[in-house]
Amino acid sequence: MLELKGVSWKTPDGVGVLDGLDLTVPDGKLVVITGPNGGGKTTLAKIIAGIYKQDKGQIILDGKDISDLDITERSKLGISFAFQQPVRFKGITVKKLLEIAANRKMPEKEMCEILSKVGLCAAEYLKREVNSTLSGGEIKRIEIATVLARNTKITVFDEPEAGIDLWSFASLTHTFEEMRKNLNGTIIIISHQERILQIADEIAVVANGKIKSSGSADKMMGTLLKGTEKAVKCPKQEELF
Repeated sequence: MLELKGVSWKTPDGVGVLDGLDLTVPDGKLVVITGPNGGGKTTLAKIIAGIYKQDKGQIILDGKDISDLDITERSKLGISFAFQQPVRFKGITVKKLLEIAANRKMPEKEMCEILSKVGLCAAEYLKREVNSTLSGGEIKRIEIATVLARNTKITVFDEPEAGIDLWSFASLTHTFEEMRKNLNGTIIIISHQERILQIADEIAVVANGKIKSSGSADKMMGTLLKGTEKAVKCPKQEELF
């Protein structure tokens, strides 16, 4: 279980982003963190991963205080972070990237199984470089494949829908649905998208640097939809904030 207790963080120029935030993330669940822009969602995700260090408060993983551990140390404990825009690696093939993620040599059959889970044909992708020739949807799915190869305890996705087209978004949502069905760890997704919220087990709303509300997806979706009945929807992807 992951617990954040009284977590606060300010930008280098002193602007407060998180203010005494408390959050409990249960094991083995898909948790979506949502809320208005500027509320602190991405900052929260980076603090969980260890990219940012909180100014105050504690981060507890399975009863152990990891507040002072950096991103490398947290990675060794099983916390992974997937960026809004995945990094591209000129000269590194998908096959090599999967082996780096797994930290071992992998049989090609195993890599094929992982790629098939994210909707990619291994025969077409294993030898391809992770570079600009890949579309936004392809690179997102390859990043998810590296997460599956690592088999991490907690994986944080920061707005995975950012920068991809509607077709790729539909495939991405399906991939998360499959991950949820075969969940071996905890998935935390930062997202505005209604379709992603609908596949969550738990939803937490972050606003003004605090958890405004949280609970089961069934309970929270009703509240969120009521609060946005008069909002103008995005023509391609429905956003609740």
